[in-house]
Amino acid sequence: MGENKADFDTLYDVIILGAGLSGIDAAYRLAQENPSLRYLILERRERVGGTWDLFRYPGIRSDSDIYTLSFPFEPWHRPEALAQGPDIRNYVAETAEKHGIADHIRFGHHVTTCDWDSGTDVWTISATVDDEPRTYRTRFVYFATGYYDYDNPYTPHFAGIDDFTGTVVHPQHWPEDLDYSGKRMVVIGSGATAVSLIPSLAKRAAHVTMLQRSPSYIVSMTQTQRFAPLVRKALPAKAAHQVIRARYAAQTAAMVHGLHRFPKVGRKLLTSGVRKELPEDYPVDVHFNPTYNPWDQRMCMVPDADLFEAITDGSVEMVTEHIDRIDSTGISLKSGRHLDADIIVTATGLNLLGFGGIRIRVDDAEVKPHDRFVFKSHLLEDVPNLAWSVGYTNASWTLRADMTARAVAKLLRYMRSHGYTHAYPHLGEVSMPSQPLWDLKAGYVERAPEALPKSGTHGYWKVRHNYYRDAIDHHTDDIEKSMVFGRAPVRA
Repeated sequence: MGENKADFDTLYDVIILGAGLSGIDAAYRLAQENPSLRYLILERRERVGGTWDLFRYPGIRSDSDIYTLSFPFEPWHRPEALAQGPDIRNYVAETAEKHGIADHIRFGHHVTTCDWDSGTDVWTISATVDDEPRTYRTRFVYFATGYYDYDNPYTPHFAGIDDFTGTVVHPQHWPEDLDYSGKRMVVIGSGATAVSLIPSLAKRAAHVTMLQRSPSYIVSMTQTQRFAPLVRKALPAKAAHQVIRARYAAQTAAMVHGLHRFPKVGRKLLTSGVRKELPEDYPVDVHFNPTYNPWDQRMCMVPDADLFEAITDGSVEMVTEHIDRIDSTGISLKSGRHLDADIIVTATGLNLLGFGGIRIRVDDAEVKPHDRFVFKSHLLEDVPNLAWSVGYTNASWTLRADMTARAVAKLLRYMRSHGYTHAYPHLGEVSMPSQPLWDLKAGYVERAPEALPKSGTHGYWKVRHNYYRDAIDHHTDDIEKSMVFGRAPVRA
């Protein structure tokens, strides 16, 4: 939507940064709880969708079930369990239109700084639009910016990469005009991006090699659902969506808990599942038996065993080895083997970037998020009127994003009912050890330990990755505990 002169003259109640799943969810929940709320959404891109608009590589899809990834308040009507990226983006855009959220979005806004003034209890948000500066004022800022660098994906240095005469591409910046028909392709990586990309590439490429340093756990999920259609026939759409969503949330929680509790049994179950999908003599232990325990990293899901089918029919080959160097015609491995390639795809991961890389200042003092504890998983220690939406590592993003949105909506209603203009969590003189915000051993987490805030070790200061325990805390929330509330000394 185009900008409006009134935008610059208005003191908003909330400005949401980002129009992806988290941002649209936040807008719905905040306005639902506070109908007179004056809010705006600033989005850097030119369309709604966030991640689902950015990633456009072949085969892009959800890596967790769509029933818990979708909004609780807006039923997902398509039949598949792992949804395609374009369908998810369309769903987010349609939801924004249906609920009147789209009218509040301003596209093309690259936010650079957020400045808090304790004299007026107002955030000033600075952005650029077509290289022109814009500023907005708001009481509360809600970061729905995700957790990684949209501009700079992670690409390790490969010796000899400049000698390669073919095409090198990272999935985060997939060229729309890339023709890979009949090409020999090597995809470097074994994460969710690689396993969703490769089966799609194999349909047109001459041959695809998946080159990994070490294996990942990969699980097939059936796309043809039996439970969801039955529930949809028996119940109204919204009620059916809640039941289906609850079922998948419970299923994921049970799986995660069971695999953590019994990792050796879990490993056997997961690898035996892979054996059933591949030829009898296939070296599963070489390519699909990781060194880490289940859920120490996110699990890779594939729909209807599509990756395993491509391996079985010979259009995809798994190679588990280390790269020696890249030369003009492909990749030389440390074993001495050479992988010929016309196209090399570096599906090597993301770079973490908390708060969208936006500078946060409180009374001209810069806030370094990694120096602050997180409170209730979304508020930042001693930073007034700021929330950050971030999902789970072991379940779908939206389960926590929606819980965060509802918690902030409740906080805003409480503040308005008491006439407060600022609120923030305060640890005070209490000494508390810190621990990483995420419990993953994934490379993108270990490469950037200072990209995210800290978790405490107990109470509301501890960030958990347990949806049901968080849900209990959400429903029994003491809104005043460890919080400082107050009013601006002067009117804004």
